[in-house]
Amino acid sequence: MTILGIETSCDETSVAILEADGHLFAPQFCVLAMTTHSQIDVHRQYGGVYPTLAKREHGKNLVPVLLETLTNAGLMGSPTSKIPEVGLPKMYRLPTKELQNIFEREPELLAQFTKIIPSIEKPAIDAIAVTIGPGLQPALWVGVNFARALSLVWNIPLIGSNHLEGHLTSPLLAPVGKKSKVDASFPAVGLIVSGGHTELVQIEGWGNYTVLGRTRDDAAGEAFDKVARILGLPYPGGPTLATLATTSTENFPLTLPRPMIHSDDYDFSFSGLKTAVLYATRERPELLSREPLRAALAREFEEAVVDVLITKTKKALEHTAARSLIVGGGVAANTKLRGALSMLAKESGISLLLPLSEYTGDNAAMIAAAGYLHANEPSAASLEAHGTLSL
Repeated sequence: MTILGIETSCDETSVAILEADGHLFAPQFCVLAMTTHSQIDVHRQYGGVYPTLAKREHGKNLVPVLLETLTNAGLMGSPTSKIPEVGLPKMYRLPTKELQNIFEREPELLAQFTKIIPSIEKPAIDAIAVTIGPGLQPALWVGVNFARALSLVWNIPLIGSNHLEGHLTSPLLAPVGKKSKVDASFPAVGLIVSGGHTELVQIEGWGNYTVLGRTRDDAAGEAFDKVARILGLPYPGGPTLATLATTSTENFPLTLPRPMIHSDDYDFSFSGLKTAVLYATRERPELLSREPLRAALAREFEEAVVDVLITKTKKALEHTAARSLIVGGGVAANTKLRGALSMLAKESGISLLLPLSEYTGDNAAMIAAAGYLHANEPSAASLEAHGTLSL
């Protein structure tokens, strides 16, 4: 199958085209093209993602991002705009009333869609997969409505993808243009660690999940961003904090807590760790004014997060007798965490599936991959967004 993926769950407008085949226990993927437009500059002044702005930016960016992706994948086809209107094939006569209903709250996207989409040939795509949740509800709806409109006009089946399942499939993706050669051994443990989610999942096979535990408050990535803000680092703070931690040359004079590291469950809690950093900097202002101490604090915080993640993951591996560990999410790009996960997998005698850096963040290739797992379950055109969707 050739699948068009669309991702708008937060502040990344992403479109990808993926070739997929193989049995669902060992799917094989090849990313033909992917374009991701970041909104970091738009949200930087707020120190985080502003949902209304994210929605507006998705509406502005989806059509050009789609065109760039189709072009890069070699699926753009020949323009049909020179054909007289009366001679347009039936498939290019837009169902105006239906599109107006779909884009009722996105008039700018409707205008772009009706102007541009009729001028290109229907691409050789077998299905459209779009993120339906979890995520920011207004942002999700823009992508869902865009996918519904394309499905209607092109008469292509529509699949709703779970964003969290997308993160789990991300380690199966190879660089653009190359076929994946990664297979997972089941049962497996999945660790989703991102800005909005931190979860441990038991995986019996693709599409067969049991959530073992999740964060009770802040996700790991969210804690990284909040602590970075305390340290006066620019948004997005997580990668900046990790970079600062690598420059540390001093031992940090305090030991930060490792919340819930020895609890009897598989849940996480990072809010208290963030608060501990805040109190430490208030009691000892030199932690922020002296660069060596600030770097040492960043390193101690990073190590605290990694210690908790590794301890809980090790416990889950032992409990489930897992044969592999599958990791996804933006924090999976963290070098210290990747090193610790590699050591854990080696000590446990299991395989480790980590995503390439380009697939750790929110991206449409993983959404297309997750869609392939449910290709025999095409969704209705009335597909809806669910901001709090669970795995």
